[in-house]
Amino acid sequence: MVFLKVALGFLITAFLSATVSLAHPGLGFGWGIGGSPGGQFGAHPFGLFPQFYQFSCPQADNIVMSVLNKAIAKQPRMAASLLRLHFHDCFVQGCDASILLDDSATIASEKNALPNRNSIRGFEVIDEIKAKLEEACPQTVSCADILAMAARGSTVLSGGPSWELPLGRRDSKNASLSSSNTNIPPPNSTLQNLITLFQRQSLDEVDLVALSGGHTIGVARCATFKQRLYNQNGNNLPDLTLEKSYYNGLKSVCPKSGGDNNISPLDFGSPVKFDNLYFKLILWGKGLLNSDQVLLSGNVGNTMELVKAYAEDDKLFFKQFAKSMIKMGNISPLTGFNGEVRKNCRVVN
Repeated sequence: MVFLKVALGFLITAFLSATVSLAHPGLGFGWGIGGSPGGQFGAHPFGLFPQFYQFSCPQADNIVMSVLNKAIAKQPRMAASLLRLHFHDCFVQGCDASILLDDSATIASEKNALPNRNSIRGFEVIDEIKAKLEEACPQTVSCADILAMAARGSTVLSGGPSWELPLGRRDSKNASLSSSNTNIPPPNSTLQNLITLFQRQSLDEVDLVALSGGHTIGVARCATFKQRLYNQNGNNLPDLTLEKSYYNGLKSVCPKSGGDNNISPLDFGSPVKFDNLYFKLILWGKGLLNSDQVLLSGNVGNTMELVKAYAEDDKLFFKQFAKSMIKMGNISPLTGFNGEVRKNCRVVN
């Protein structure tokens, strides 16, 4: 009987120890998803895992969703902006919230990079989420994880899929303006350029096409697609893959000179609804950006087949989008004792 009590006590202690190590920041012992793209169980001593804030801040996701609900109800395109913030963060030195840092004596902000200047937005929403999390759980939830949770929440609130989100990222103490200019795919990319930039992040063609489907919500500025309307190949002619009525409509929004900040929806059929219409529009010659349309017309790899598959089957698209978002969110995170948990997402502690 004594032996049974001792044995039972040992098992309870072991279980509680494992539970605590899983739940509290700074106490990771190799549980969960590895810290590198495609990581496996135990592959990193401080891996990401969904239960990271289970005890240290169990209300974290509810706080994030309450702020998102109000922000997106007020301005529906904010969902796309927050999704894009996470994407532009992860493609530059990993998912570390470096994109949120303002200029300082020691930091050249990524906000001033060509892909971000005058276009990246949503910082005030992140600030509000962070402020509320600091009230509830001081210095616990990282800005990098806030970006990941906001991207998922924005997708869900727009009618898209949800996914079990690995957490435990920490925040960088630096930024990289130069990497922002070279690593983020430009809107006029060729298909080969897109594939190369995604491969640099250990993302494949399936991830490229699925994540491009995030353009089912949001808008783009004239400056990002004007080339297609007036001078696609340096010969003062439009992109011939553009469907004629769509092309004429875009010209009315985006004149040859001026109007660079005028906006057009990436998916004009359902610009605030997360669905698979984006892929159908590409098939109809109505993809807005060159980087959208080349997924069909680029003649490299299997992207054409993937566009057709997602256009036919929204469930297939939703499932792969969730998988690819998890994979992207796992690009080179800072974990364990690396980085920090910022008190204010705009500045290092």
